[in-house]
Amino acid sequence: MDSQVSTTLIKNVRVFADGRLQDGAVAFSDGVISAIFDSSKDDIEAFETSRVVDSLDGGGCLLLPGAVDAHVHFREPGLTEKADIASESRAAAAGGVTTVCDMPNVKPTTTSPEALEEKLRLFAEKSAVNYRVFYGITSENIDEALALDPAKICGYKVFLGSSTGGMLMNDAAKLRHLFSNTDRVIAVHSESEEIINANRERYIAECKDFNGDLPIEYHPLIRSREACVATTKMAIDLAKETGANLHICHITTADELELLEGIDYPETSEKKDRTEIGGKKITAEACVAHLWFTDADYSRHGSLIKCNPAIKTERDREALRRGLSNGLIDTVATDHAPHLLSDKQGGSLKAASGMPSVQFSYLTMLELVKQGVVTLPRAIELMCKNPAKRFGIKDRGEIRVGAKADLVLVKEEPWTVREKDILSKCGWSPFVGTTFSHRIAGTWVNGKRFQINN
Repeated sequence: MDSQVSTTLIKNVRVFADGRLQDGAVAFSDGVISAIFDSSKDDIEAFETSRVVDSLDGGGCLLLPGAVDAHVHFREPGLTEKADIASESRAAAAGGVTTVCDMPNVKPTTTSPEALEEKLRLFAEKSAVNYRVFYGITSENIDEALALDPAKICGYKVFLGSSTGGMLMNDAAKLRHLFSNTDRVIAVHSESEEIINANRERYIAECKDFNGDLPIEYHPLIRSREACVATTKMAIDLAKETGANLHICHITTADELELLEGIDYPETSEKKDRTEIGGKKITAEACVAHLWFTDADYSRHGSLIKCNPAIKTERDREALRRGLSNGLIDTVATDHAPHLLSDKQGGSLKAASGMPSVQFSYLTMLELVKQGVVTLPRAIELMCKNPAKRFGIKDRGEIRVGAKADLVLVKEEPWTVREKDILSKCGWSPFVGTTFSHRIAGTWVNGKRFQINN
């Protein structure tokens, strides 16, 4: 953009503002939205002639708020053979995700003030999108964590079951200490280590042809619904008792949603509305992989869709999809977790858990909108407005005057994912070959356009 141009105007678009789509235009300057126009041509033309404006014709596309993905693993520092901040933030921007919250299970883990400062430095230097980071909780660092400047983190991450990175924290007394002494968001990975270990030993013993690994179809049996439900119930009970600000990451089962359904929240208006995140101190996240795939897809994708918690049954997926609309699910994220393709070889015991998905999350949700699973306004709430609100990310996640100019231009035309389209450093995705009904035509982060070549 020319240095003399003070304002950018994106016109001839259908803007999502005030909870609905409207024909019009959006203007922004210095990274902040300054005006939203309806379809009145005279108003837009008058605006263009009254100042120095760089105008862009949006060609009738949708103009949506940038997504806030509150659950990503960008693998830096220490795991940059799999991914790094530069590559994964570019994948995020290409997918319409303009803010991310990065998890602490890197090397070294983000569990000390020094590691936190180093991660923040790396993101400031390399990220193509806005960012916040989680601080990891261990059995040894709780008091140190409680003393952190709250402006430096979006919340604490607690692995109640072990996953990639080896950050298991299941000391009951220390969990109670954490839950009782902070009002910051405590995001939990909720699986019972005891149940997982028992399941693993059981299926190894029962497998007559066991040769050091088990077929991928055993993964949701080892990391079973019982493992998820037991720990989610424990976390909910502890949060209710202590008043903690609990966020349950990647819910996967219908049974966990039933636990959430039984929680009473204070009324935020004359009529109780579970879709209003404002009155909740216990919230839940669904991830796009669990909304898109079922255990029937293991036969086609194999270990490429192995993740923790495991993708489960069609019944569970349908319950999660209903949860998008009935308010039991509050945010949608990705748990974007790239691995080298070589790491994904093997079955339930040997293949690494996690998959790259941040580049395709917005398109996946728009596909669910097209299928009638969820409305567009609710999808925008779940991906943009709610995670921004939940994690204290101000002036993002919606298109309004005064908000940051994090914008996504979406064209309504079929787009099939090709391997060469993938920007994640790992170079693969289970979404290769998927035809979406939309494609991302442009992304602006803080008013600056990210160049997408697809």
